[in-house]
Amino acid sequence: MYRILFIIVFIFSIHSVNSQDRNLIIKKAIDPINLDGQLNETSWANAEAAKDFYQRYPIDTGFSITKTVVKMTFDEHNLYVSAICYDDRMNEDFVVTSLQRDFSFPVSDAFAIFFDPFNDNTNGFSFSVNPYGVQREGLIESAGTYGVSTAWDNKWFVEVEHFKEGWIVEMKIPFKSIRYKEDLNSWGINFSRNNLKINENSVWNKVPINFNVATLNFTGTLNWDESPPDAGSNVAVIPYSIAGFHSDYIANTSKNELDLGLDAKIAISSSLNLDLTINPDFSNVDVDQQVTNLSRFSLFFPERRQFFIENSDLFGRFGFRNIRPFFSRRIGLYDGAKVPIIGGARLSGKINENWRIGLMNIQTEGSSDLSLEAQNYSVAAFQRQIGESSNLSAIIVNQQGFDRNKIDISSFNRIVGLDYNMSSSDGKWRGKLFYHHSFSPNKSDYSHASWLMYKTRKLQIHWNHEYVGDNFRAETGFVPRIQNYNAETQEYVYNAYWRVEPSLEFNIYPNANFINRHSFLFSYDEYFNVDFSSNERTFSNRYVMRLTNQSEFRVVAKQQKIYLPFKTDVTFSDNTPLDTGYYSFSSISFKYKSSPINTLNFDFFTNYGQYYTGNKLTYGGNISYRIQPYGRMSIDFEQNNIWMPNNENVKLTLISPRFDLTFTKKIFFTTFIQYNTQINNVNINARFQYRFKPMSDVFLVYTDNYNSNIFGIKNRALVIKLIYWLNI
Repeated sequence: MYRILFIIVFIFSIHSVNSQDRNLIIKKAIDPINLDGQLNETSWANAEAAKDFYQRYPIDTGFSITKTVVKMTFDEHNLYVSAICYDDRMNEDFVVTSLQRDFSFPVSDAFAIFFDPFNDNTNGFSFSVNPYGVQREGLIESAGTYGVSTAWDNKWFVEVEHFKEGWIVEMKIPFKSIRYKEDLNSWGINFSRNNLKINENSVWNKVPINFNVATLNFTGTLNWDESPPDAGSNVAVIPYSIAGFHSDYIANTSKNELDLGLDAKIAISSSLNLDLTINPDFSNVDVDQQVTNLSRFSLFFPERRQFFIENSDLFGRFGFRNIRPFFSRRIGLYDGAKVPIIGGARLSGKINENWRIGLMNIQTEGSSDLSLEAQNYSVAAFQRQIGESSNLSAIIVNQQGFDRNKIDISSFNRIVGLDYNMSSSDGKWRGKLFYHHSFSPNKSDYSHASWLMYKTRKLQIHWNHEYVGDNFRAETGFVPRIQNYNAETQEYVYNAYWRVEPSLEFNIYPNANFINRHSFLFSYDEYFNVDFSSNERTFSNRYVMRLTNQSEFRVVAKQQKIYLPFKTDVTFSDNTPLDTGYYSFSSISFKYKSSPINTLNFDFFTNYGQYYTGNKLTYGGNISYRIQPYGRMSIDFEQNNIWMPNNENVKLTLISPRFDLTFTKKIFFTTFIQYNTQINNVNINARFQYRFKPMSDVFLVYTDNYNSNIFGIKNRALVIKLIYWLNI
């Protein structure tokens, strides 16, 4: 392991080339800025301009066709950004998904700014607006490799004005809304513009086409003519009240609900924040999108609850996607059911140029209905910057059970871990090494892994190895692969495993107006038992053709070999279990996705091949229609047909229509229906939202659940919730 670490660090030292090219000076405003989209203040006339944007899509080798001019200034309390977005087709409709906040940037005409206030190529903020003045804010984590997380919300303001040659943006971002170091006079910054009328994405500082537009390795530099001001006292108190009723038609019970709760955000400094919560309720959170699960293991669903979002990478990015020592959805949720949270506190952010910390403590109430005792969750995370883009991180997770308000000494789970996250400043090399050790009653074990990626315009090479010991337990984490369910004994058996997963991808960008990219991927993925006998092996070959209009065609051929450790019904439909042993099968799949720019767009996929001792045909897709700019109607569907010996055939259907209507920028209505025969359920979730003040809302949420075969009602709930954001 130490040899691998030395080699990777040596490689990074060779390839660390600073990618920052452009510079912009920001000057303090000399007159008050009136947020009206007019830009007629003297401060705007004197501000330095960021212009001559580069084209990033459909090609990244020249200047953009679309002209954009950006300026910045500031006063004691706010950061101001203006953009003149020139458009010679103002008589044509914009491409806009809806009037609802946090729109999808890649498929909307929009202007965006990306901040790296600590100049560490690690974390930052993004603020975007579309031509109708709809706002989008988000957090940038892991250097922006995975884009922007829009689950984060905060107060900021914007006005948009249209004129004959385009549209004007004027943003006001309170310093209280972001985290930064007051004595750091240079920030990483970039601007991006989507003009989807001509299918163009442009950026101020060059970002290669094979990287996400939010990648912090490719920011320019924002130079302050004087240090950013102290944000001052920054306390936001966010109380809520809730009323509703819940009826369980199976148990023939019902109850009324009337409750109060409180969240608070306290800025300890401009870069360190304390979040507090008392009796939180998350009924206003968007419902999870169901999927058909034909694997033997649990599926991952992302965190959507606001309390856990800011600086969530400090806690949630440890390990790998399927080897997580901490996963916040383990708190307050159990098999989809809510477990009451009494309260919690979380301190997170930067303490100086090189150190970030995250401290969290949450107490749950427990649940007699679910036979769960009260739990206390404590997490401590520390991150030390190394070089320009790498860091060394440590985590401690402690889950402690309580029995009648006393510590249950026989109920605990603890993990200590160390992660080394590596990246070259040009973004070509990324990697990770980690070692985690768990401690539970009469059990102690470890997991470790390594990942290395080399990425250029034409070539991507990945290497990955994983190991998880059979006594490794992450009760507040997510490690599904270690659990193997034995249907005969109705218990989980924990088996250690190794994994090796290399892949090689070639990309070709032809000089053609029609085709943007050809991609060829070859991957090998194998799990081994501790004696290195094969447990599961997958060979995969994939070809993708992406057209210039962003439509896409792909074909994937797979060959799999899977070992079943127990007799298993692989249809998950109460059919005859297959015997223990090895099963080999192959499949081929096709997928087509139309251009998301079109008002009516769709994708369709189909997969056919062998499936253990039978055959399986899967097909489905999505159809979506935008009623610009007032909403979107869509339907997702998936059908799985499984043919097994002895006529034990299975049909699994998942249909999910959704209606998102935005009557104004303050009034929204969403209805999401999910018909899922695998879990014999029809779920209806309807949500009305009225934003009567910035970050202050009234929600009315209606939920129904029915049996999918006879449509007998299971349960029903109606909740009204008031949230008020108060700055002190």
